Amino acid sequence: MDLRVYCISKLFINSNAIRVMIEIKNLHKSFDGTKVLNGISATFERGKTSLVIGQSGSGKTVLLKCLLGLHNYDEGEIIFDSINYKNISDKEKMSLKSKIGTVFQGSALFDSMNIEENVMLPLKMFNNYSNKEMLDRVNSVLKRVNLENTNKKMPSEASGGMQKRVAIARAIVNNPKFLFCDEPNSGLDPNTAIIIDNLIKEITEEYKIVTIINSHDMNSVMEIGEKIIFLKKGNKEWEGTKNNVFKTNNKAVTNFVYSSNLYKKVREMYLKNS
Repeated sequence: MDLRVYCISKLFINSNAIRVMIEIKNLHKSFDGTKVLNGISATFERGKTSLVIGQSGSGKTVLLKCLLGLHNYDEGEIIFDSINYKNISDKEKMSLKSKIGTVFQGSALFDSMNIEENVMLPLKMFNNYSNKEMLDRVNSVLKRVNLENTNKKMPSEASGGMQKRVAIARAIVNNPKFLFCDEPNSGLDPNTAIIIDNLIKEITEEYKIVTIINSHDMNSVMEIGEKIIFLKKGNKEWEGTKNNVFKTNNKAVTNFVYSSNLYKKVREMYLKNS
């Protein structure tokens, strides 16, 4: 092989390895003999917003909990940045968890803590920073989510959209490599949901994070779904992007994504004009 061709091919392979920071291989999970995940395989890249969609009971939440280390899986592999989760020590798992940010479905803020204290919590858990260093970091991420000067507000004083932004600030305060979001738009009005979607996408691109979102929100699928994985009864039924979800002939996907008459008409118009 020509030396130049060899070097270029190695560079291409290595650049792909750098981009792919989470790899799931043939993942299986059962509860009391009932199969919940059946051989799921997928890769997730840095700087891209990936959505996992599917009906209730499809396995989305179980998959996310396996990624978070909250469920042990029966077979398969989960590889974070070339590290196989099952092959590392408890100390190494704790180190890995410090690189993970999570946005929970209900924001999961502590009612007894003000916004500053909620956002600072991961810094106290995983670092030995001084109070000044932690406060500087908290102020930085609050500014990034457009919540400057809200430090002393209590969660009860914040709107639903503000609480979601506090949850995002808390998730990124440790400069994570990985961001997992469980229904981040749940309970929000459409305009606020779009703001949260755009914020997550912007942060993913700015910080080159691997972002995986569990979602039922079809606006999210259409707006920020750079990668979309559709689960059905524990199987990966389809994989694609927001650009080709319109064109797929997979009936299970189209029935889920275009369940409303409005979305069906939008798809028909798209296919007619494309």
